[in-house]
Amino acid sequence: MKVLPASALIFLTASANGLVVDGRSKLVERDGRTYHQLVDRSTNATIEIVKNSGICETTPGVNTYSGYFSVGPEMNMFFWFFEARNNSETAPLATWFNGGPGCSSMIGLFEENGPCHFETGAVEPSLNPNSWNEFANMLYIDQPIGTGMSYGIDNVTSTAAAAPYVWSFLQAFYNQFPEYKGRDFGLFTESYGGHYGPGFADYILDQNAAIDAGRVTGEKINLVALGINNGWTDPGDLYKAYIDYAQFNGYRPLITPQYAAEYYAAYAAICKPALDLCPSPVGDDAACIAANAACEGSIYSQITADSDFDVYDVREPSINAGLPGAYSVYLNRPDVLRAIGAKHPFEDCTNTLEPGSIVPYAEFQVTGDMARSYLTQLSNVVKAGVRTLLWAGDADFICNWMGFLVTANRVDYPGQDKFANEILVPYTVNGVPHGTFKTVENLSFLRVFQAGHEVPMYQPETALQVFMQTLKDLPISST
Repeated sequence: MKVLPASALIFLTASANGLVVDGRSKLVERDGRTYHQLVDRSTNATIEIVKNSGICETTPGVNTYSGYFSVGPEMNMFFWFFEARNNSETAPLATWFNGGPGCSSMIGLFEENGPCHFETGAVEPSLNPNSWNEFANMLYIDQPIGTGMSYGIDNVTSTAAAAPYVWSFLQAFYNQFPEYKGRDFGLFTESYGGHYGPGFADYILDQNAAIDAGRVTGEKINLVALGINNGWTDPGDLYKAYIDYAQFNGYRPLITPQYAAEYYAAYAAICKPALDLCPSPVGDDAACIAANAACEGSIYSQITADSDFDVYDVREPSINAGLPGAYSVYLNRPDVLRAIGAKHPFEDCTNTLEPGSIVPYAEFQVTGDMARSYLTQLSNVVKAGVRTLLWAGDADFICNWMGFLVTANRVDYPGQDKFANEILVPYTVNGVPHGTFKTVENLSFLRVFQAGHEVPMYQPETALQVFMQTLKDLPISST
């Protein structure tokens, strides 16, 4: 066996030295780590994995895997997989995607719902008792390429373009971990995940149908649940809600009634007409770029300039964007990167401007993806019977609950009229009020009290409860 030098590209081709046979892996020693390496011929995905790195999840008997799946030529997508702490042999499988576009899912792992978190002032992580792997096998994915620790060539400039690569990733995962084939599968996400969630879920359902029809070869994904918190799904709903929320958020007014009247006029005259010219999910990039600029300039930028508040938590003043989180410093330690098999430095939300660097946010801007509505795709998923939870922390401005509720009420499915006319009722956790909600058939909406943009960080017990209920294909309910 030929061992490549540490400086060489670590991914091998299917024919390299006859190293790999389907279903079998080779152990490769490098940089003080042992890697499990194979090529899955069904997807042409080269897989390199570190098992039980000892980082983050330290619960005895719970296996972890981290490394890269190659989802295309020189396209290396980082993942971190954690077995469920309870009944992993039968527990469902769930994925988590942060938004951005270009924000790493390691944010969700370390700050929101992963097996470990950082207590205030800590420089090392500790176990999170409300981790979602208490119930499910959890898979965190950095996508598109250029996000987090993923690296290589980036062909993704929109949500629609990202979906096939996510599907290919999941196909590679099933071939490497065949014991998860056919298990209940949940897709959970936040923020720009209001695009990702409906876009990826709708694509998965289309691929399932194509597999049934014999047009596609692959493993069907048993999608039973979609969860989106504080989602950017329909820009028209959210831009108007910026004005509503700025006045009536329940914490503090962010603008005066006089300014609100000016912004409503700008929405009607400038923003909404521009958005009406932007199709979804593809087509007429110029119109969508213009719509995004029109709405940003006339609504969002004006409101945020008029008041000192954190757009992710209006209870706080404007954020100091220059300070990295403790998890970001931790993940960039050479010993941690080496332990988890990472081959690229960590960046929480990619904004590097060095020549030749990949900045997903900028890539998505050039197609106008931000201005496109994903309400149709969300409606398709709900109509297909997938248990769907739309939820939002009520202290978040940038993807606020008022706008997301308007979107929820507009979901086109058999229960739409009843859902739109239902009022929100108290949601409790162990008898304590934590929000208000409504459910009709397989669609639920939840407003979470005292929570900013990253709901599981602010209300971890509530987040775990609704996650479990949704992934069990149950309507959310108070306890």
